[in-house]
Amino acid sequence: MNTILLMAMTLSSFATGSGKDSTQTEIATLGAGCFWCVEAVFEELKGVIHVESGYSGGHVKNPSYREVTSGRTGHAEVARVMFDPEVITFEEILIVFWHTHDPTTLNRQGADVGPQYRSAVFYHDDRQKQVAQEVMAKMEASGLWEDPIVTEISPLINYYVAENYHQDYYANNPSAPYCTFVIAPKLKKFRSEFSHLLKGN
Repeated sequence: MNTILLMAMTLSSFATGSGKDSTQTEIATLGAGCFWCVEAVFEELKGVIHVESGYSGGHVKNPSYREVTSGRTGHAEVARVMFDPEVITFEEILIVFWHTHDPTTLNRQGADVGPQYRSAVFYHDDRQKQVAQEVMAKMEASGLWEDPIVTEISPLINYYVAENYHQDYYANNPSAPYCTFVIAPKLKKFRSEFSHLLKGN
């Protein structure tokens, strides 16, 4: 098949929001605080084809970043992760997700406070819902955190892609203060813990 045509089909499927498509890609939509951090982490995983920053779970149509950060639209900042399930599974995606943020703080990640920064898995189908519930139960039983996990597991609704300047934010702005003091340390820890899942390994 023509490479350009195949790429177009893949990106088209990504835009529609279906959990799977005929090219055997899958999508995970995850909220774990500021989407700049989440995007930067998942872009380094093997099997991940594309990561997109966006908003999900709210009630306002096509919200702006300013509206979402007000905390009044109901949306969470999310990273939409397109991946090849033959290379990395949805369960592995979720394990990385729960290990790279604090899922015990309600509507907060560090200094970022508000419902837009809540911990959330927005599932695309019943299988993803079941897997998310099972993995969260394992995480809860692991004793990794002293406090209970408060991650929301909800069906995907009202997803909107974020503005262009949010896409690949860390890659495009590595020297920005937030990237230097928040994202870079998170990436260092993530790379150490999940070196076996990084691209190139």
